[in-house]
Amino acid sequence: MAGNFWQSSHYLQWVLDKQDLMKERQKDLKFLTEEEYWKLQIFFANVIQALGEHLKLRQQVIATATVYFKRFYARYSLKSIDPVLMAPTCVFLASKVEEFGVVSNTRLISAATSVEHECPVNVCRRIVNDTYRTDLCLLYPPFMIALACLHVACVVQQKDARQWFAELSVDMDKILEIIRVILKLYDQWKNFDDRKEMAAVLNKVPKPKAPPNSETDQSSNGSQNSSYSQS
Repeated sequence: MAGNFWQSSHYLQWVLDKQDLMKERQKDLKFLTEEEYWKLQIFFANVIQALGEHLKLRQQVIATATVYFKRFYARYSLKSIDPVLMAPTCVFLASKVEEFGVVSNTRLISAATSVEHECPVNVCRRIVNDTYRTDLCLLYPPFMIALACLHVACVVQQKDARQWFAELSVDMDKILEIIRVILKLYDQWKNFDDRKEMAAVLNKVPKPKAPPNSETDQSSNGSQNSSYSQS
């Protein structure tokens, strides 16, 4: 990890321009509407989240897997690799990159010392996790997304943080752009029933072409060589 975010590969290679992102996505928008593409993002982020929770992975690993998934399809069409295969692949890769290993339950000390209280930080954490269902991680630096999530959390918890935000040296127009995307996500999410809708959306995504069967090719070439030798 780079000590300076502005010199990191994340910033230099993966904070994208929205117009460039949408240009790459036009291949997919030939057979999907923008709303359907949004639903697809929500669905596969949910799949990665569910898979990570089933494997008892840390949330950081799940978030990394989701970012890998989104980065791949920022460069390639959905039909290049089946997203159903890409999602678990990203989980596997993220678990390796984040060096996550399963801890034996026999080595854990039984203790319950943590008492959770609802506060803006906890709400903010959940909102940050929800943003991985959008393009925000491809378009804005992490600190801006974090500030936008904190702003939304303060509003939800009715905490007045206007003075604190006013003293920040940050482009508040960018923060408001991010907030609008978050609100749009929640507006679409609350009316989204993946069990009813996703089958139809997934059926619209072209399947990748299967690579040529090498065994078939070899047997074909063998029969051709045999016929040549006989002639």
